Amino acid sequence: MKKIVFVGAGSVVFTQGLLADLVKFPELHGLHLALHDIDPERLEVAEAVCRRIAGDAATVTAHLDRRAALDGADFVINMIQVGGHDATVTDFEIPARYGLRQTIADTIGVGGIFRALRTFPVLDALAADIAAVCPDALLLNYTNPMAMNVWYLSGKVRNVVGLCHSVYWTMRGLAELVSVPYEEITYLAAGVNHQAWVLRFERDGEDLYPRLDVDDPELRRRVRVDMFRRLGYYPTETSEHSAEYVPWLMHHDSEIERLRIPVGEYVRISEENLREYKHTRDTVRGGGELDIAGTDEYAPQIIHSVVTGTPRIVYGNVVNDGLISNLPQGGVVEVPCVVDATGVRPTAVGALPPQCAALNRTYMSMNELTVRAALEGRPEYVRHAMMIDPNTAATLTLDDIWRLADDLTRAHGDLLPEALRG
Repeated sequence: MKKIVFVGAGSVVFTQGLLADLVKFPELHGLHLALHDIDPERLEVAEAVCRRIAGDAATVTAHLDRRAALDGADFVINMIQVGGHDATVTDFEIPARYGLRQTIADTIGVGGIFRALRTFPVLDALAADIAAVCPDALLLNYTNPMAMNVWYLSGKVRNVVGLCHSVYWTMRGLAELVSVPYEEITYLAAGVNHQAWVLRFERDGEDLYPRLDVDDPELRRRVRVDMFRRLGYYPTETSEHSAEYVPWLMHHDSEIERLRIPVGEYVRISEENLREYKHTRDTVRGGGELDIAGTDEYAPQIIHSVVTGTPRIVYGNVVNDGLISNLPQGGVVEVPCVVDATGVRPTAVGALPPQCAALNRTYMSMNELTVRAALEGRPEYVRHAMMIDPNTAATLTLDDIWRLADDLTRAHGDLLPEALRG
């Protein structure tokens, strides 16, 4: 019996989507699904939901103690959010006082930096538990900021891959835009998480890029269509994300209006997530029916491939060990990976187009400084990461960057690594 551990299982809606995907594979029936969360109520709800979905297809156990949940695991799915909704609000409200606009702020920017810093101590504990009770487990990370978390974990966990749905859903959307069934397209993407690039987009050898109608007035009012028009390659994340990954947009009122950039969007998403959780909780407690849908996420596919030997290609966030030649080696990049019974094997892509690599290198420099700030106990690196971040650097003076770092450090307090609290 293979054991899969959900760390942060209190993310109930995401947990139930992953589980729905897992149990649809008959070959995976008989799994042991161990749920862990630090919130007793959320864990109780997650357990009730998972028992409904799994039925006789899996054994479900729930654990407030993380190490007990991990004991003997074959796969670990990490989806924690340290600090929850309140910390997210802090990441938006304090920068906004300085005039710094953000949209999602979970992967890059000031919000991404501080989300990473409050996540790293929990990753330390998770890595220690994995080393102690399941050192050969495959850690599948969904927690953002993806690239920074995988970079941080790469020196602490034997097998870790970061998973994100951005490439998959981007290609679904592009196929729809050119009126070609997704099943008929072939594609190649590579870069960094939330800023990878569609390098090839084809059907039967035909380049489908020319079919994209970038003169459509509605499409031209989307950030990533604008980036495609100017850079020649389509970015693999939503316009809401893409807007804060570059220095040209967020501090201009005219660009906010032209490209319909939703400032503060993730706070609204976080509030909706809370409402959705409460609805699920109340439905479960009242004995009502749940509307359960699969997710098409990579983790269930990877588990199925490793267990059954069925080969697949997924996109993973992994250490750049010669995979993308013109991005920094040792950082974390997003590339296609072959998955089968031997595990997850990243594939080398070569060099990115230079304009795409240039943007990615800025992103990776910010990631490196944030990771090194925690690993080396260097609070000045936090400020340097903020100085490098494109949106922050384009908006704030250096003095305001320093003051903002101080304010956020005080606000997040004990959630941060001890050496970075000063």
